[in-house]
Amino acid sequence: MKRVEERFLEYVKIDTKSDENTKVTPSTKGQLKLAEILLNELKEMGLNDAEISEDGYVYATLEKNCNKNIPTIGFIAHMDTAPDYSGTNVKPKIVKNYDGGDIKLNEEVILSPKFSPELKNYIGKTLITTDGTTLLGADDKAGIAEIMTAVEYLVNNKEIEHGTIKIAFTPDEEIGEGADHFKVEEFNADFAYTLDGGSIGELEYENFNAAGVTVEIKGVNVHPGYAKNKMINSIMVANEFINSLPLGEVPEKTQKYEGFYHLSDINGTVENTKLEFIVRDFFEDTFEKRKEKFIEIERELNEKYGEEIVTVAIKDQYKNMKEKIEPIMHIVETAKKAMEDADVIPKIKPIRGGTDGARLSFMGLPTPNIFAGGENFHGKYEYIPVESMEKAVAVILNIINIYTSK
Repeated sequence: MKRVEERFLEYVKIDTKSDENTKVTPSTKGQLKLAEILLNELKEMGLNDAEISEDGYVYATLEKNCNKNIPTIGFIAHMDTAPDYSGTNVKPKIVKNYDGGDIKLNEEVILSPKFSPELKNYIGKTLITTDGTTLLGADDKAGIAEIMTAVEYLVNNKEIEHGTIKIAFTPDEEIGEGADHFKVEEFNADFAYTLDGGSIGELEYENFNAAGVTVEIKGVNVHPGYAKNKMINSIMVANEFINSLPLGEVPEKTQKYEGFYHLSDINGTVENTKLEFIVRDFFEDTFEKRKEKFIEIERELNEKYGEEIVTVAIKDQYKNMKEKIEPIMHIVETAKKAMEDADVIPKIKPIRGGTDGARLSFMGLPTPNIFAGGENFHGKYEYIPVESMEKAVAVILNIINIYTSK
């Protein structure tokens, strides 16, 4: 049987960076390459229904081996890595018995507790790091490796009773498309868990409500030497728009349950300026107020400069899955107990972002999120302790055991 870190080190060699510009699913061929490897491994384990869908999703079933009435549980992870940073030619480094000091990734890049204070939590552990030139891919190849290792353990230990276990590995999560083509009805699980969280102990069932906002501003261009009372500089109007939002409610000044407005892109000339925002809030009422704020500013600026100078378009993106999880909170409580049984301290906290689990929850598959164990995702300072991956495997098996024992 392969150890979880062996699987992980094999998977990260494959460049699966997603790309939102290709407009196909999966968005990159590397994801299909990993999908084929996972398909072959699942079939070798005896999961004969394993398949790759037309959209590049890997599905498989570990059939129940007892007559007990046990819920069908799903475990899900995503195959792609973030487009933020290179995933080509990943060369992991192994740091055994970490001593708490700086880690030299290469001649120029140092992973230091000064940058990552949480490193001190892993003294004595075995760390897998990058070589300082790529991301690592623990988000979410660690989750894949953990699920595959747990499934193989059950296959090799047939005396362990369990219900039906559903497995899915999805493409393009990092570009917000991971749930787009997920076959919830065919997956046919009562509930599921994504193995896509960060550090050991994380357990999440709340996420932001989210919207994207596009603001388009039309100006009037006149020769600057003769522009008095004639020119409307759309860039300056855009500046007014930005400054009309609460300046303290931005990502760099908020935390925990605090929402924000985030200006993610600006492109403009005197005649035309376009602003792109994302809006995030955990609570439905304040989320709606944030969206209303954009309409209020649009109205005020149009009254000042003239009709249709400013146009606001708002598009909801995803919702807080909490409302879908709370009616069946046993799935969170079970994950919490599974962690405690594995000597892991649960850290229940909100996700300051989105997750496939949120969309799946609203598609009819309640799906909280469990730690995969990595740190510093999406960049050259990414790393993961081997022991955290081993604990994630134990948590998966404990969840299955708890529901089997009820």
